[in-house]
Amino acid sequence: MLTCQLAGEVLVRAAALPLPGPVLGMLFLFFILAVRRASWSALDSTADTLLRNLSLLFVPAAVGVIQHVSTLGTYWLALSAALVASTALTLMVTAITFRIVARLTRTDDGDGRLSGAAERR
Repeated sequence: MLTCQLAGEVLVRAAALPLPGPVLGMLFLFFILAVRRASWSALDSTADTLLRNLSLLFVPAAVGVIQHVSTLGTYWLALSAALVASTALTLMVTAITFRIVARLTRTDDGDGRLSGAAERR
């Protein structure tokens, strides 16, 4: 993971790309894993550790919210509307994407029965 992040940082700085280096590094990691179609045990262990401690990554965001509480008080209505609208939009897009993927992964066994994702429903 760190090698991919380093490669992303180097490429972003060398090419002056308007993209964060870690984002490009994660794209590199994604493509490596997609081509390899497997993971390494060290990567799995690191990912598990990060996921177990994911809540710690929200501490800086919470501190930022507390520091800007006056701004939140001023724009609370607009921020609340944006939060509700974006959550609803995300749920709709997720549901539509799920339905499309479920339809694409459905297979017919030849005897009229469905298998795969459709069979589990």
